[in-house]
Amino acid sequence: MDEEIKQPVMFGDLHIHSKFSRACSKDLTLENLVKWAKIKGLNLLGTGDFTHPIWFKGIKEKLKSNGKGFYYLDDFPFIITGEISLIYSKNGKGRKVHLVILVPSIETAEKIHSYIDKKGFRRDYDGRPIFGISCEDFTRDLKNISEDIEIIPAHIWTPYFGIFGSMGGFDSLKEAFGNELDKIHAIETGISSDPKMNLKIKEISDRNISIVSFSDSHSFWPWRLGREATIFKKTSSYSELIRQIRENDFEGTIETDPAYGKYHWDGHANCGFSCSYEETKRLNGICPKCGNKLIIGVENRVEELSELSRNFKNERNVFFHSVLPLHEILALYYKVGENSKKVWGVYNELLAKFKNEFDILLNVSKTQIVNSGIDMKLADLIIKNRNGQIKVQPGYDGEYGKAILDEIIGKKQDEKQKKLF
Repeated sequence: MDEEIKQPVMFGDLHIHSKFSRACSKDLTLENLVKWAKIKGLNLLGTGDFTHPIWFKGIKEKLKSNGKGFYYLDDFPFIITGEISLIYSKNGKGRKVHLVILVPSIETAEKIHSYIDKKGFRRDYDGRPIFGISCEDFTRDLKNISEDIEIIPAHIWTPYFGIFGSMGGFDSLKEAFGNELDKIHAIETGISSDPKMNLKIKEISDRNISIVSFSDSHSFWPWRLGREATIFKKTSSYSELIRQIRENDFEGTIETDPAYGKYHWDGHANCGFSCSYEETKRLNGICPKCGNKLIIGVENRVEELSELSRNFKNERNVFFHSVLPLHEILALYYKVGENSKKVWGVYNELLAKFKNEFDILLNVSKTQIVNSGIDMKLADLIIKNRNGQIKVQPGYDGEYGKAILDEIIGKKQDEKQKKLF
């Protein structure tokens, strides 16, 4: 039976980027973000890239404070956010970690800028700047600026910049944050993992670490923006938002199937080879095509770290929806590109009939979809997506996973479905 959320909720995507971050759309503006966030069904965005001088100047000029840490472009709220890349050495190993930073005010953001500048680090060359400082020291220093700053390890399993990543990460949060671990209240799943996978890790479960999800979007298009999000209890206060994160008191998350992520399986993109962690073990971690070491993906790394506490049994239960973006479903059905004229035509047709994309993905009944003039088979596929019944060929080594139309999983996902609005 469906479980209904009675308290009003808000869908938040707090990890995004601006046009000043590398490999991001040059059309990323605050105005475009708001336009497409509303179409997606998001109710709150992070500004992203608050450390970049030009982007921050636009934030100050265009967004109006409500006095409680929310900043508005017309009627749409943002909070001040950014992503930081820390590259340094610890215990004889090179470390590469991305952190999402949530900031309570413009004034606090400016204090963070002063701290970075005094350290001699540049902020002007990329919206996601690189600093040579440890996770522990960075956390301590930011918390000395303000206890209201929230620091969240980003996409924690990705090989190159996840805190548990195979190429430059750690085996535990304690190893990464040391004496500052009690200041870390949440982790971000990333596209290649979901809450179930993260709860295999005893440290995350035992410490009641909140598991949040955001898109890390590099554009404003709706198959990127909000593809992962966190469902918060509705608020217009930064302090209340942070309380929900710190006390694990939000409603749940929107996830994509982890196989959709770029780093779910092991493999070599250049060789066109990918495999599960069991196969990697059989191959001793060596690519059968080129003879070099495979890039170890998220599924493998989760299993590796979960084995460190093999007698551990998770007792926590978390709610999440696992859905692919609507553009992906339409592209799969029509066998065309997600940015094709056909997909946009049907997408706009659906949006004209219903509230927003999340409403279509999560709430609208099959009968309502068919009655709107959409083909029965497509309506059925949208519902199968909602129920977690679409198989995805796993992504690997920077290549996204691919949904497979001819292979439909015959059972619903285990999580209870909630009626969100």
